[in-house]
Amino acid sequence: MSNTTQPNQLNEAESRLAKVAAIRERDGIVWKDRFDRTHTIVAARQAGEGATVKTAGRVTAARWMGKLMFGRIYDIDGDIQFSLSMADLGEEQFKFMKANLDIGDFIGIEGTIYTTTQGELTINGQNTVILSKALRGLPEKWHGLTDIETRYRQRYLDIISNPEARETMKLRFRLLRFIRDFMHRHDFIELETPILQNVASGAAAAPFVTHHNALDADFFLRISPELFLKQAVAAGFDRVFEIAKDFRNEGMSPQHLQEFTMIEWYAAYWDFNDNIEFLIKFFQEMLMTLKGTLKIPYQGIELDFSNFARLNYIDEINKLTGSDILEWKDLDAAKKIVADKGLFGMGEIKDIKSVMSLVDQIWKKKIRANLIQPTIVFNYPAYMIPLARRSDKDPRRIDIFQLVVSTAELVKAYSELVDPVEQRRAFEEQMDNKAAGEEEGFDLDEDFIKAMEHGMPPQSGLGLGIDRLMTMLADQPTVRDVILFPLMK
Repeated sequence: MSNTTQPNQLNEAESRLAKVAAIRERDGIVWKDRFDRTHTIVAARQAGEGATVKTAGRVTAARWMGKLMFGRIYDIDGDIQFSLSMADLGEEQFKFMKANLDIGDFIGIEGTIYTTTQGELTINGQNTVILSKALRGLPEKWHGLTDIETRYRQRYLDIISNPEARETMKLRFRLLRFIRDFMHRHDFIELETPILQNVASGAAAAPFVTHHNALDADFFLRISPELFLKQAVAAGFDRVFEIAKDFRNEGMSPQHLQEFTMIEWYAAYWDFNDNIEFLIKFFQEMLMTLKGTLKIPYQGIELDFSNFARLNYIDEINKLTGSDILEWKDLDAAKKIVADKGLFGMGEIKDIKSVMSLVDQIWKKKIRANLIQPTIVFNYPAYMIPLARRSDKDPRRIDIFQLVVSTAELVKAYSELVDPVEQRRAFEEQMDNKAAGEEEGFDLDEDFIKAMEHGMPPQSGLGLGIDRLMTMLADQPTVRDVILFPLMK
């Protein structure tokens, strides 16, 4: 035991180990291999008075009163009261249960459903067995976890103790089921693409690097499945999607983790306008299915998804800078414009390595930070997204949109670039940015360009951050609150 273990913890540990010995001495096996359950706890509650059920769960309460006891058992979908009596179990089994049953243990119980005089639905246990002995008690005597570090690091305790955490995780899994159902109903095929990749590409982000011993080569953890999904479209899979674990080696915040979940989808013969309409349909059907309303509370604000505002990215930044950002070529000159307008002090932007990053800083700090209600943002400079299609009307612009809600970017989507000549030039521009010190530039992917040279149909793709979306659906302040096992130091 650690020197920091408290005396009461030592006493509890010794007591539970003594009960393990007592169970082993009588039953032979302490941690049983199975239980023939006929009802879940929810099904037991629904069975009604008089029904005989065999169910199981974790003990979360126990009150012993002479020859009678009342307790509660729990599983992920509910709990139910149970009662044990010496008259029903017999003296030996009743005393054995009283001596050896603890909060946190798993038990199997067979009995009849009845309602107590207090109106509580209860299982009258005629047969009981301790299925699994807990050597540690539940936190804070079942009053729930309040320590944030423990809640995230020992998520199983958080879920047992906190109904809000439990319902948040169940909502996440319903969301994932909805996504798959929705995409399949609209003729999209779910694919799997590699997580280990030769080239760090598909998004502007710093990658994680790992070494493949058998090949004696470095690989990158996937930043995005984009390039592989596009190649699948080229192969003839007209509509594809992937719910992907992605990895970006960048800063942590309430809305950012290095490992996160996204859905990306791509549709041949669509442009970004088709994707806008599809996304709105997706959001509104999702909200009605999961929440029953298009208006949801989020951190004290009501978000209204019955209407999606529109905002022109280039026009808004041009207004702030008094300049045409499409003409920005020289980084130092652009920084001077920004500083002269008082948007940022020169010290705040001195370390920015590219025009792309400078414009992004203005966007994030001065515009996006003020967007609360669902807003479709469109019309971006071409140098911002090297994989997006240039506008046929003005090649300095790209056919792209983002969905911003409560200052967070939930979605990025565009008409895809399928011109291999332009794609190579855009990749080379990104490599120049990296050579200048830009950490989040793309690498050139020759295999992807080769696929494009073989021919790709017109298409539009979209990426949606599931973790950020979940914070809004569950009204939680951080992405850690909506991930079952968040990354911890």
